[in-house]
Amino acid sequence: MSHFTTIEVQIKDVAALRAACAELGLELRENAVARGYGSSRVRGDYVIRLKGPYDVALTRQPHGFGLAADLWDGHVERELGPGLGRLKQLYGVHKATAEARRKGLTVRRQALANGGIRLALCRA
Repeated sequence: MSHFTTIEVQIKDVAALRAACAELGLELRENAVARGYGSSRVRGDYVIRLKGPYDVALTRQPHGFGLAADLWDGHVERELGPGLGRLKQLYGVHKATAEARRKGLTVRRQALANGGIRLALCRA
């Protein structure tokens, strides 16, 4: 019986995802197998290798990548936040930063007390 759950999120930029994973101290592996409860495994086009016993698999979909993870016992959420919030947040930060720089803007990043991140975009 598989414990893997599909997670609704739009990931389209692998470079931004790789940067988010690096900031979290995690490895993004290509064409790998994600670990789940017991002997549960799922293959992904990319796999975020977590420090705990489980991983997150990304599979190519028509409009980006779909995520799947074994959410049992909170192992994934301890590393990536509830609903994978830290991963989603950092992916968005790196994606927005790359797009802003591509358009010639400078980006200033500020960590907020509540755990949020504020980006200030300015024309040079």
